[in-house]
Amino acid sequence: MSSSLSSQAASAPIPGPVPAPAPASTDVLVVGAGPTGLLLAGDLAAAGVRVTLVEKRAQESNLTRAFAVHARTLETFDARGIAEPLIATGTFTSGLRLFGGAGVDLSRLPSRFPGVLFTPQYETERVLEERALQAGAVLRRGEEVTGLRQDADGVDADLRAADGTTETLRAAYAVGADGVRSAVRKELGLPFPGKSVLRSVMLADVRLTSEPPGLPAFRSSGEGVAFLVPFGDGYYRAIAWVHGSDLPSTAPVDFEELKAVTRSAFGTDFGMHDPRWTSRFHSDERQVPHYRAGRVFLAGDAAHVHSPAGGLGMNTGLQDAANLSWKLAAVLKGTAPESLLDSYHDERHPVGKQVLRISGTIVRGVLLTSPVTRRLRDAAAVAAVSLPFAADRGALLVSGIGIHYPAPPGAHPMTGRRAPDLPLAERAGGPTRLYEALRAGTHVRVLPRGAGAPQQKETGVTAVTRADARGTALLVRPDGYVAEARELG
Repeated sequence: MSSSLSSQAASAPIPGPVPAPAPASTDVLVVGAGPTGLLLAGDLAAAGVRVTLVEKRAQESNLTRAFAVHARTLETFDARGIAEPLIATGTFTSGLRLFGGAGVDLSRLPSRFPGVLFTPQYETERVLEERALQAGAVLRRGEEVTGLRQDADGVDADLRAADGTTETLRAAYAVGADGVRSAVRKELGLPFPGKSVLRSVMLADVRLTSEPPGLPAFRSSGEGVAFLVPFGDGYYRAIAWVHGSDLPSTAPVDFEELKAVTRSAFGTDFGMHDPRWTSRFHSDERQVPHYRAGRVFLAGDAAHVHSPAGGLGMNTGLQDAANLSWKLAAVLKGTAPESLLDSYHDERHPVGKQVLRISGTIVRGVLLTSPVTRRLRDAAAVAAVSLPFAADRGALLVSGIGIHYPAPPGAHPMTGRRAPDLPLAERAGGPTRLYEALRAGTHVRVLPRGAGAPQQKETGVTAVTRADARGTALLVRPDGYVAEARELG
């Protein structure tokens, strides 16, 4: 018996090296499950793209630094059917107050949402996460990127879980939406030039015994600045900054100091009490030179960061996501050339630069310490908002409604601009306005009345008819911007 076994063993082939198992794969890897990453992942999943979202946080965070959701973002949410649920979580107001009590009137915005919504960031994340998961996105919490490599066909990301286990995930494309300290940006070796502009800002969610007049309320004094905004659930966001403060962001917030700065600015602290959350942060102005590096993209705070003045940060990141998502989906589905992806940087980088400029102008006004210069600042602000053209332009820029993308020479004036929410001719069970039609996630061709249906059905295009008498035909992109426009009558 032993001789037979030995003979068999001797004749058996020597096994070769065992090939390494192929890495798990996905179409798009999104790093960072903040608002930007969640919107992007939800859009991709809704378009039928396999998307994996990884987030370093093991659990959902109650972090609520961002709280302003501007009109253009609400329109973007409306085109996804999630605007109304989010509005129900906060306070909607038609104006913002700046220096010297000067107000920015948002009620004149040409939008279904003429104002700004104040709601904690965790509510925005909750609504976006529910949508992304329902659409089929895979969310993996407690995992971080430790390495990133790309070749002509895809991206390999090394992931490490909270328990120390590691995995390599293969994706056709990757997006870093992982914040100001982006691991993706660092792995790409991209610079993040800029500077620190505001240090040791105190944040708190508090209750007040008496409500401040003219909310949201902003005041400054020789000691510092204070800002109060209602969330609608009995709590208020309090922001305070002391001139010259340089404590690290890890330093705990002294609640008595926050109250003192508020009293210095407003003459009262409004009976501030019962803080449910406090934090301290530093604010930088930085922007990465390129939003695309091969098959990897950067969005949100990973690509640009600035002061919280104007509440523009989260909104800008969400618009990054809306711009990139449909382009990635079109390329992956083979309905658009890969070169389309270059337009993400071309369109969004100038917007990020503009937002840095706007928020920078506001925060530098906040930082003034001299009583004389503060009075001049206040007078200039009041004078500016008294001019209808200047006031309307400011409202359009802050709200995002006035942001547009470059158009080819000779193009129709509407090309590259945000499409208004046009009323549509009623069809049984069909959309009654343009932003309802955009919920299909496709381009939307808007035809004038009497133009008839298109001669042939277009792949990836929803055809509708406008209800008004205008003769302008539009092709609207999935992100709500006009791709083509022409006059038919």
